[in-house]
Amino acid sequence: MVRVPKLTRAEVAQAARNPLLYIAERWTPSPRTVRRAAMSAVVMAVLIVVTGGAVRLTGSGLGCPTWPKCTDESLTTTSAMGFHGAIEFGNRMLTYVLCAAVGWAIIAARSAKPWRHSLTRLGWAQFWVVMGNAVLGGIVVLVGLNPYTVAAHFLLSTALLTVAMVTWQRVREGDAAPRPLVGKAVSQLTWLLVVVAGLLIAVGTVVTGAGRHAGDSSDVHRIPIDWKMITQLHADLAWAVVALTVALWFVLKAVDAPVGPLHRARDLFLVLLGQGVIGYVQYFTDTPEILVGLHMLGSCLVWIAVVRVLLSLRERPVAVAAVPGPAAEQPEPAAAG
Repeated sequence: MVRVPKLTRAEVAQAARNPLLYIAERWTPSPRTVRRAAMSAVVMAVLIVVTGGAVRLTGSGLGCPTWPKCTDESLTTTSAMGFHGAIEFGNRMLTYVLCAAVGWAIIAARSAKPWRHSLTRLGWAQFWVVMGNAVLGGIVVLVGLNPYTVAAHFLLSTALLTVAMVTWQRVREGDAAPRPLVGKAVSQLTWLLVVVAGLLIAVGTVVTGAGRHAGDSSDVHRIPIDWKMITQLHADLAWAVVALTVALWFVLKAVDAPVGPLHRARDLFLVLLGQGVIGYVQYFTDTPEILVGLHMLGSCLVWIAVVRVLLSLRERPVAVAAVPGPAAEQPEPAAAG
């Protein structure tokens, strides 16, 4: 058995005042551990979106009709609330798992040697986005699944995914100033791709807010807009993203760009193809729940691929301290004649 070291009163006080510093002084994670911690936050950011979609698609959005409690009398779901209560409460509990993943990323970044302040700040940014989205999720329940708040809830989840992806990328880089790998025109084309992809996701939330799956079996307010018209706009933006991705790939080939940006553009194109197939099939089959859920997962994967394309256009070399070489031998003074 491993013997647990006894803590002095001073050590307990130090741990209470600054637990991150206390852990950092006693634990140094390997670079692989830090990368895994950052990736766990990315995985949980995607999983919370997928399970949130499951809540809506099963009609369990008001399974717990109030917040922060599940009912006015109970903090947790009850047997009388049935399947829908269990689904909604389970999604709420998954938020704590997400917090644990983000917390692990923060602790690992703070304990790494040398301490990289930028990684810790990114970790805390994730934490505060999670807290803000948890409050917004409660507001969504309190206002009866108002579609505008539901859309904001999804967009804030996308913001969390963005910060998590940036954190994961920064873990694998150094802290030197970013060095561009492509010219300014290519960078501007990529930013245009990012903006249009962001509009695609934003319009997708409007499609959801005007569509068939309101999130609960009760009479839930829908966005008063023609669903077919906004769906067509969503499809047009998707084709625009595909066209920009193909154009970017050809431009990268033409300027003989490094393989990193080329591979990321290729990956984005493949993800877009899969997402497009799911989107058209669900449209012509009256949006079955399973395909809508896969489309929500695809939305996360598309955005991850877009962020990776953007981040691949520059590099941050790991600064390596110069190691002084052996001192040059000095010639011995000539003997006096």
